[in-house]
Amino acid sequence: MSDTPTVPQPGAAADAAQAARIRPAAVEDLAAIRDIYNHYVRTSTVTFDEEETDLAVWEHKQELLATTGLPFLVAEDAGGAVLGFAYAQHWRAKSAYRFSAENTIYLSPDAAGRGLGKALLEALLDASAKAGLHELIAVIEPTAAAASIALHRRYGFVDAGHLKGVGVKFGRTLDVLFLQKSL
Repeated sequence: MSDTPTVPQPGAAADAAQAARIRPAAVEDLAAIRDIYNHYVRTSTVTFDEEETDLAVWEHKQELLATTGLPFLVAEDAGGAVLGFAYAQHWRAKSAYRFSAENTIYLSPDAAGRGLGKALLEALLDASAKAGLHELIAVIEPTAAAASIALHRRYGFVDAGHLKGVGVKFGRTLDVLFLQKSL
């Protein structure tokens, strides 16, 4: 995917997204990926993880995705700094789910609002289809991720369910919204 171009966008966001390169995640990226993710663990309900992850978690995830042939991508700036990441992981372990995956996208806090989420989602949709996936499922906590919901809907994800009160983080009871896209 190293030659995957980003799609032009109007204004400053276009410049930032065009300056970024989307490519497969490498071992050297995992510490930056961990740091981006852990920021959201500490500060947000976009993830229900309450404890920071260590590098071994990301090493295992990269190995699992490579073994299953599923995409794990990063957006990097011209200097090689990781600005965000995206991956598709099988929805469930049972073999009947082999064509369905949950998609995940996280951006570095300073990279938000620059069109990189769009660029990563486009690249992930393409890579997921090439990997043979038929369905992608986005699992989103609706009060913390309105921009993510809007982005997914712009790319054809449709509402597939809403679970109420299934999580608790920072003393708040949280819902989960499911969005789904056929590839």
